Amino acid sequence: MKLMNKIVAGSLATALLGGFALPAAAEVSASAAVATSYLWRGYDLGSGTPAAMADIGVSGESGLYAGLWISSGDAGAGTEYDVFAGYAGEAGDLSYDVSLVSYVYPTGANSATDGTIGDFMEVIVGLGYGPVSLTYYDNIAGDTGGYAPSEDYTYVTLGLDIESFSFLIGTHDFDPGDATHFDVSYAYNDNLSFTLSILDVDGADDPEPTFVASYSIPIM
Repeated sequence: MKLMNKIVAGSLATALLGGFALPAAAEVSASAAVATSYLWRGYDLGSGTPAAMADIGVSGESGLYAGLWISSGDAGAGTEYDVFAGYAGEAGDLSYDVSLVSYVYPTGANSATDGTIGDFMEVIVGLGYGPVSLTYYDNIAGDTGGYAPSEDYTYVTLGLDIESFSFLIGTHDFDPGDATHFDVSYAYNDNLSFTLSILDVDGADDPEPTFVASYSIPIM
């Protein structure tokens, strides 16, 4: 199974690195961002330390897309880069998105991977209808090294967008316990946004809110 995961992830990486010719209608985009901390599914991975992120992606009219997302990382896992590919489209008023993501942590002492693509992977399936979205994440290889220490880990979110505000409930399902978070985000403009997140972990003390401000700019 692990060999098959690496074959799939290797094919994904080959495509990103130019293993196929991009169609004439392909669109390339890139952006960079800074945030007061690295907020991941309700967890403050940065422990209040500012984080820098960047991404580059390519998409086609067919709905296929692929890209690379990089972050300065969190306190435990260190620098992170995510290699992803997927397919998105619409069927009437319903939108859908299916993707494969490989999370790589080449520098962190507490990392669950050795810096190899395919060590920690998720399949993500998203559905949207108007302002409502439902997304399911399934870990198919490895683990996060602490926040979700199980290959049986799943994560589900339900989101609602109302003008400049976004509301999201996310539920982690993993051994030995579960966790749920509630986020409220406000987009001041296309660049500046703010998020207030409350995380409730089974067996932990009463949850405390985490506030994160982020600023992003398009590069291309």
